[in-house]
Amino acid sequence: MTFRSSTTPADRAFGCLPYLLPIIESLPFGLYLMALFPPLSLIFVPLIPLIRIYTGVPFAGLIIFFLLFLAVVRNPKISHFIRFNTMQAILIDIVLTLFSLLFNTILLPALGSNLITQTLANTVFIGILAACGYCIFQSVFGRYAEIPAISEAVYAQVP
Repeated sequence: MTFRSSTTPADRAFGCLPYLLPIIESLPFGLYLMALFPPLSLIFVPLIPLIRIYTGVPFAGLIIFFLLFLAVVRNPKISHFIRFNTMQAILIDIVLTLFSLLFNTILLPALGSNLITQTLANTVFIGILAACGYCIFQSVFGRYAEIPAISEAVYAQVP
């Protein structure tokens, strides 16, 4: 087990990859914003093949979640840096999933698609992009991204 040792370029690259999961899952929240600013959607063009696979396979999110959790986070042979980033991406995705359930089952039926729900969806989208962007940026430089509540939970889960 490697604990907080120096990171290799491969570790840094693999540390960035799990953040694609919350980014892809946050895209439905960004539809309002991308409709207002079409050039923003060009950022996500490289993700189109992954998005098609993700949306085309039934229960892809659940399968990827269990694969990442069981094969990466719980594997002590993988460096701590990769396991930390994977678990952090999983927790960001869990927060996003819980908000998505709340948004789709309570807020949208009660309020409809108005300015309040669109603003809330845009805020969630920008927040997830900012959090994942920060984590990816820190991972590229080989540093642990510290997001106050989430990182504490990650340290509790990743020995």
